[in-house]
Amino acid sequence: MKILVLGAGGTGGYFGGRLAQSGADVTFLVREKRAAQLSQGLIIESPLGDAHIPVKTVTAANLRPDYAVVILSCKAYDLASSIEAIRPAMVGDACVMPILNGLAHLDTLDAAFGRERVMGGSCQIFATLTREGVVRMSGSAQTIIWGARADVQTPTVEALGRAFQASTVDWRIAEDVAQEMWEKLSFLCVFAAMTSLMRGSIGEILSTREGPALMRCLGETCMEIARREGHPPREKMLTRFQQVLSDTSSSMTASMLRDLEGGHQVEADQILGYMLDKARQHGIDDTLLCVAYTHLQTYQFRRKAGRALPVLMS
Repeated sequence: MKILVLGAGGTGGYFGGRLAQSGADVTFLVREKRAAQLSQGLIIESPLGDAHIPVKTVTAANLRPDYAVVILSCKAYDLASSIEAIRPAMVGDACVMPILNGLAHLDTLDAAFGRERVMGGSCQIFATLTREGVVRMSGSAQTIIWGARADVQTPTVEALGRAFQASTVDWRIAEDVAQEMWEKLSFLCVFAAMTSLMRGSIGEILSTREGPALMRCLGETCMEIARREGHPPREKMLTRFQQVLSDTSSSMTASMLRDLEGGHQVEADQILGYMLDKARQHGIDDTLLCVAYTHLQTYQFRRKAGRALPVLMS
């Protein structure tokens, strides 16, 4: 099986790199600058083991329809340009396996390539790309999940499992991949909204007088949205969410907060905006979602105007 990975940043670089390390036939679709870095190998720094891996790369100008699966790990706001980048590879029976945050991207990919060519996918990892081109992972989470959204995808789904079998990552084929994606979105929405709105970690928010109540309120809102959409979070996931979102010692923050603090673009529309629209469709109280989403939209407007970071007064 020939696998194309769009980009070699934190997420794509890590999972694609571990696949290549295990002997899978992986090629990274990258820009010229990144291709030059990777000519010396892909470097991964991780508590689970460092690696320096020889990898294959291709640039957009040289991309050919020669792949069974395209792993799409871009930021959700880069979806349109990513679709055009991978389009030359999406011919024949090729499938795309997106591991973007949220769910809104599925409709866009379906429109571009057809539902029978778009698998479902999700991942959990904390990884970034340093200025030197190193994929740096923190924590121990390195989970990737995917599944078929149409019966015709089953052989490809299973073949991808065989490719991951020799790797060191935690992987799983989901029987109901939509359920997995809804559970992640429900949790991520609470996590991203609260840490970005309050500009603090889970533990710091929970240490305030009203923080625990706000966390519970938004959690109940997001879980109810998932229920109304036909994907109520399973009991084991609810228990896990409760543990994470009630840990007063937690220093965890969402990547959205880290992007915000770094002055970068954020996935506000694709996560909070999407869930806000769903809340309104189902008549669910959207107050906290509305406040958090407006907060992030305001930041985006300031960023576009070159005023994203606060001005310090002396």
